[in-house]
Amino acid sequence: MKRRMLLVTTAILSASLLAAGCGKPASEPQNGTAGAQTPSSDPGKQVTLRFATWDTGDLLKIQETIARQFEAKHPGVKVQVEAYGDGFDQKLAASIGANNAPDVMYMWDFPTYSQNLEPLDAMMSADAGLKPDDFYPGLFNYVKIGGKTYGMPAGFTTRVMYYNKKLFDEANVPYPKAGWTWDDFKETAKKLTNPAKKQYGFGVRAENDPYDLQGVIWSNGGSFISPDGKSIEGFMNGKETADVLQMFGSLVKDKTAVIVGGKNQQSGDDVFKAGKIAMWESGVWPLGGFKEAKIDVGTVVMPAFPGKNLKGVIAESAVSISKSSKNKEMAWEFVKYYASDEAIKLRTSDLPVRKSVVAEKKLDQDPLYQSFYKMLEACDDTPAFLLNPKWNEVNRNLTSAINTIMLGQNAKDSLDKAVKDSEKFFK
Repeated sequence: MKRRMLLVTTAILSASLLAAGCGKPASEPQNGTAGAQTPSSDPGKQVTLRFATWDTGDLLKIQETIARQFEAKHPGVKVQVEAYGDGFDQKLAASIGANNAPDVMYMWDFPTYSQNLEPLDAMMSADAGLKPDDFYPGLFNYVKIGGKTYGMPAGFTTRVMYYNKKLFDEANVPYPKAGWTWDDFKETAKKLTNPAKKQYGFGVRAENDPYDLQGVIWSNGGSFISPDGKSIEGFMNGKETADVLQMFGSLVKDKTAVIVGGKNQQSGDDVFKAGKIAMWESGVWPLGGFKEAKIDVGTVVMPAFPGKNLKGVIAESAVSISKSSKNKEMAWEFVKYYASDEAIKLRTSDLPVRKSVVAEKKLDQDPLYQSFYKMLEACDDTPAFLLNPKWNEVNRNLTSAINTIMLGQNAKDSLDKAVKDSEKFFK
């Protein structure tokens, strides 16, 4: 998946969704399906489905291919692919506010958009061809709000540790293995740091998305927010959370890690490609680039804390149906096709969501990919943004705090300030 889980709310998004919420309601239910029409009732009528995506370039070409293959299976149906690109959220919010939403859309921010999406549970239950048991079950936890399913999992990635085998071999350091701890990681990073070559054991992001750090926080028994989503005091600034963030900041202070991706700096992916960091934590997104650069790369599950269970976080893309769509039945057919083996095999930017595709491609046995699926088994916690509707506002304060910690500030002090600045959102 090209898009990362960036929890940012803009003024146009808020204003547009507010307008949509106050606009004319969708059609009343007809035969149990809200506003649904049956395109096949008039064979001579062309049906156009609008599909909004954030993909661009070669990934957009894949969306076009999926659309054309769907059309071939459904004569009389035209799928109009709308490429919103990096302005996806703003353009989607504007279209909803103008009562001109696409029928089907990529989706990730369910708390913001769920009121404008069609729940899929009834359609899923009534469709024997969907084979829901073929999906990895943890993926559905990320597409639900209030117990209702608003998106069909389309692709995902967990987060793993990449390592440069060449640098490990040159330093005569054994490759990391599943079951390693953060203490093992720190010792390994020290051994792979060579100031004379400006080479470091690890890269720490200058600008961090708190979402991505949640897996490590959970692994230490911490969390950014209470399980009921009503409190951050003692969670966001709790010892377990602060200790994790302080650990990353200390790596930089001790010069066994280097800050990457800041203003006028190379990204962590590029620094890893250049052989200047030996380990790099990320999702599946950069793997193709590492292969193209002919990096002798390995992947391993994330380290664990002694005596505590390894935890992970999922970045997931899904496809959803607009509540205002006038062609919900055909929209469901497209959503179902998008999540079929045939369409999943065409997509290359993330990992397959169906067990059958993974088994056919033997990805769970591939040394480079199996770590992602091992981490999936450890993803059973709920991200903060799904627990509180005002998380976007809180997230801004938390992001600022984390970035100051990476630059040397005390973790507990920075997190205490973030909690204090965010208390107003919980009143």
